[in-house]
Amino acid sequence: MLRKVVRYLQPVIVLALGFVFFGASSTGTHPKQAASAGPEARLTQYVDPYIGTGFHGHVFLGANVPFGAVQLGPVNLSEGWDWCSGYHYSDSTIVGFSHTHLSGTGIGDLGDIAVMPTTGAVRVTKGSLKNPEKGYVSLFSHQDEQVKPGYYAVKLKRYNIQAELTASERVGFHQYTFPKSEQAHLVLDLQQGIGWDLATDTFIEQLNDSTLAGYRNSKGWAVDQRLYFAVVLSKPIRQFTALQVTDTLGHTVAATKGNRLKGVITFATQAGEKVQMKVGISPVSSQNALANIRAEIPHWNFAKTVAAADAAWNQELQKVRIQADSEAQLKTFYTALYHTMIAPSIFNDHNGDYRGTDKKVYQNAAFTNLTTFSLWDTYRATHPLFTVLQPTRVNDMINSMLAVYQQQGKLPVWHLMGNETNTMVGYSAVPVVVDAYLKGFNGFDAQLAYEAIKTTAMQDERGLKAVKALGFIPADSETETVAKGLEYAIDDWCIAQMARKMGKTADYTYFSKRAKNYANYFHKPTRFMRGRVSKTEWRTPFNPLVARHMKDDFTEGNSWQYTWLVPQDVEGLIQLLGGEKPFSQKLDSLFTVQGDMGAEASNDITGLIGQYAHGNEPSHHVAYLYAYVGQPWKTANQVRYIMDNFYTDKPDGIIGNEDVGQMSSWYIFSALGFYPLNPANGTYVFGSPLVRQASLMLANGKTLSIEAKGNSPANKYIQAISFNGKPYLKSYITHQDLTAGGKLVIEMGNKPSTTWGVAKENQPKSVPNHLAPPRK
Repeated sequence: MLRKVVRYLQPVIVLALGFVFFGASSTGTHPKQAASAGPEARLTQYVDPYIGTGFHGHVFLGANVPFGAVQLGPVNLSEGWDWCSGYHYSDSTIVGFSHTHLSGTGIGDLGDIAVMPTTGAVRVTKGSLKNPEKGYVSLFSHQDEQVKPGYYAVKLKRYNIQAELTASERVGFHQYTFPKSEQAHLVLDLQQGIGWDLATDTFIEQLNDSTLAGYRNSKGWAVDQRLYFAVVLSKPIRQFTALQVTDTLGHTVAATKGNRLKGVITFATQAGEKVQMKVGISPVSSQNALANIRAEIPHWNFAKTVAAADAAWNQELQKVRIQADSEAQLKTFYTALYHTMIAPSIFNDHNGDYRGTDKKVYQNAAFTNLTTFSLWDTYRATHPLFTVLQPTRVNDMINSMLAVYQQQGKLPVWHLMGNETNTMVGYSAVPVVVDAYLKGFNGFDAQLAYEAIKTTAMQDERGLKAVKALGFIPADSETETVAKGLEYAIDDWCIAQMARKMGKTADYTYFSKRAKNYANYFHKPTRFMRGRVSKTEWRTPFNPLVARHMKDDFTEGNSWQYTWLVPQDVEGLIQLLGGEKPFSQKLDSLFTVQGDMGAEASNDITGLIGQYAHGNEPSHHVAYLYAYVGQPWKTANQVRYIMDNFYTDKPDGIIGNEDVGQMSSWYIFSALGFYPLNPANGTYVFGSPLVRQASLMLANGKTLSIEAKGNSPANKYIQAISFNGKPYLKSYITHQDLTAGGKLVIEMGNKPSTTWGVAKENQPKSVPNHLAPPRK
């Protein structure tokens, strides 16, 4: 499905706070003024959490802090694929404010511990669009909403209640302004979840006149979720009732335990009275949830917590300060950066305790345990971005994955709330672990890490038995065989590089051979990746345009898109396609070929340019492949088009599922001017910077300054680069050079350069010099 958005450059609005102007370049054409996020700017002002709440973005909307366990936000009454986060911009209903949400996924889950403030007669069911009066659902208007990082507010029209939300890492802080009422309520809904989520066992009890505690066990995408909570109120509870709903009509019986449990807090309120509530969550116990409240928000100063959340977000956003063409670009950029830091989310308590995937409690862990690892998506750019902007968190991410390995016997595939969902293909934790190791991160056990990646790769599940025996997965043995095989080849290449670095020669040879298995899916007569049944037989019929949703040889894509999924060995793919000229010609065709993908094409296949699909992750590196054949200007053409048309500052401003930060990570890298085409070889391929200037705050107080001289919509082609005052001829930069800091100056022009990035010696290599085996 193609949804094209045209961005219009707007005149910059100069605000009293937040704009600091760099010196304008004297070359090139550009708007009269540029929008800047300088050192004094409060960068949260440029984050618009609405971006991605429309179309198929599926992003979380609500209050949280960077990487927080709590994502406290509204849940609409509507359900369906576009409500995977619980909220969609098209909706005007609210049935509660839940403390956990997913952001940008294609499957709905979580929605734990929902709270709905009401007045009047007690209602304990949500109601329906046909009969809203039978439940507690309320209408709202976007005009009555206020959204910003760490804060959400809305007026519930039905009850004339102003709801305000903020959060710390493990605590949701609610503030409700009630009208005068003798029957004011807070309904705690332990039944309600989002998407596939279904409560299996819940419990709630009153501890004193202002404190409740309990747990919510549920199943959904993650099949065994266990979450504990504690509730503390600023106002004494006049009456508390725990009820089990017995039928769809809303009949109830008194109960403190069940799978359709509701807790109703009742009190009287004066007009304009503010009632505050703090809800702590824990994967371990309600006692720990209460301790989390005491540790993180021991006071009742709501405004102070809002300010702390804003400060936490601003601190992270300040790691990148940019100058762009407009305030719209600033909003698009900083909202994208914000989206990269919603997950992975904390999954432990303030004291370090967490519950593992083996359901055992691990006390006082030496690392911050995390969850929500959308690895098939995020290994491509989000985790490489973390190695640049979040180096202090990388070791926690790796240690979390290694703990999962020790508890379940393999690295996470798509881990959620202490559960392995096995969603998507590949063992995509491998590139993340290897990338961290090769970049010099040493806050984890490297020997354990190698054991984990090798053990994971040597399983028999998910087609791996055939990979080991045949070098490919027969197309008649299971589904998505080509997608699996190509992802496995990427992962195996990564294992080979870590084996070489650690001196494991036999493993290096073995996994290097497996990394070449992608060639076993290449059908020379058609020049496409294709399902094969045996060494001599291919799946028929074959149409490279057809895309089916997880029912054929590909995962959310077609052969046109998957033929390029060889970022680990671009040189080998060039050879398969007949050399540089045929490779380039076919790559050109990818962006122009039109055709029907079939009735079963997934909604994930969005953001189309020909058959290139930016709305789905296997395409994300493809525009950068031109650098490997000395045609960087073609990369510039495509990445500028993608940034200008598929990312905007509107609610529908993300072209597909945000996928837990990956769509936004592509934009952050590309706007800065480079991208990690290979997820683990420590190099970034130059494209076409969108920003005019950028300053990246790196580890150890280092700074990387980027200046794109003469940059403009017309001047999109790199003419020359200098790094720390010296000519830089390569069309890529290494992680080591980038993170050492310094001054990167990129000269831009309105015509392709005939020299920069063209010479063979300046083109990127799949195995760069710092990874190449020593010569014998």
